[in-house]
Amino acid sequence: MTGARRRTSALTWVTSATAAALTAHSVLNLGLVRGPHAASPPGATDTVVRERLSVLVPMRDEAHRLEPGLRSVLAAVAAYGNAAELLVLDDCSTDGTRALVDALVAHASPGTRVRVLDGAPPPSGWLGKAWACAQLAEAADPTSTVLALVDADVHLEPHGLTAAVDLLRRHRLDLVSPWPRQVAGSWSERLVQPLQQWSWLTTVPLRLAERSSRPAFAAANGQLVVVDRAAYDRAGGHHAVRDEVLDDIGLLRAVLRSGGHGVPVDGTSLASCRMYRGWADVRDGYTKSLWAAFGSRAGAIAVVGGLGLVYLWPLSAALAGSPVGAAGYAAAVLGRAAVARKTGAKVWPDSLAHPASVVLLGWLTARSWAGRHRGTLTWKGRRIAADGGAETD
Repeated sequence: MTGARRRTSALTWVTSATAAALTAHSVLNLGLVRGPHAASPPGATDTVVRERLSVLVPMRDEAHRLEPGLRSVLAAVAAYGNAAELLVLDDCSTDGTRALVDALVAHASPGTRVRVLDGAPPPSGWLGKAWACAQLAEAADPTSTVLALVDADVHLEPHGLTAAVDLLRRHRLDLVSPWPRQVAGSWSERLVQPLQQWSWLTTVPLRLAERSSRPAFAAANGQLVVVDRAAYDRAGGHHAVRDEVLDDIGLLRAVLRSGGHGVPVDGTSLASCRMYRGWADVRDGYTKSLWAAFGSRAGAIAVVGGLGLVYLWPLSAALAGSPVGAAGYAAAVLGRAAVARKTGAKVWPDSLAHPASVVLLGWLTARSWAGRHRGTLTWKGRRIAADGGAETD
């Protein structure tokens, strides 16, 4: 019994110390993460010299939610000036998306350069979003030196594009992913969505990642990606990630492989996004892609198992009366709270439920791998092949 207690005590010390170390790293990153220039407050749109920019927005069956986002993108393009163009691609929608886009574009500010394209079905070997983005990039003004990829559910602030391009150029990067503020309404969204920013702010050494080509440091969010056009072309564009479910991270890795540099940056004041609405959306959305997040089944087991040990064991020890476990749980809560405060997420009481977030992430990851094994993964009416590759209508 004594030996068991000693082993348990040692594990409690190790997991609690690890939780504290990860929280310390996240706090360090919160001070290092790149963000909009202090001279560029919300509403400012004249702090940088405009270079030619193509804003690319793929849409598939988005009629139920596209209007607020598209209005905001039109306003941001107009604020950027006539050096920007907006291209919207209707990816074979069946819900009236194209008609609604046309109606909104018809009321764009005078002088705003907008084109609406009809997308073709994805060829064999391509996933739908990667193919839509490839078509948009191909159609973009060849004189544009920067591409901005924006999801249909993203709400841009008027200064968002200007500040994002400024971030790219001021820090001499080839790709930046200004992470939008994640809007969460239901209990499931509040448990899962904050893990997006928490994960990379806790684990990625940001300054090293800026100058490293290691794929392990790659973190990006396809909701908003700004990339140097020449770097995009050198990397092979979306042709290089044609069969990747996580095309955003894949694109950053392609840029890194071709000699470029890129990192996630703080986009909290530049954009917001309510990615999912309710449990069914959260469940199905993450089931579609989580299997690809950790590189392999073994990688998924290692990461999820490690997170479970670090963030669940101290809590269980605390409930059994361990002050060390209580300290480890407190460290985890403080790390989650610090990231939430920085990124605009709800701090309390949500941070207290961090262990529950980790449990739900583990369940979603297991469900995702099961769906991949069975070949049942789908997204927006297209089947994702069991090998993670081609999508079919």
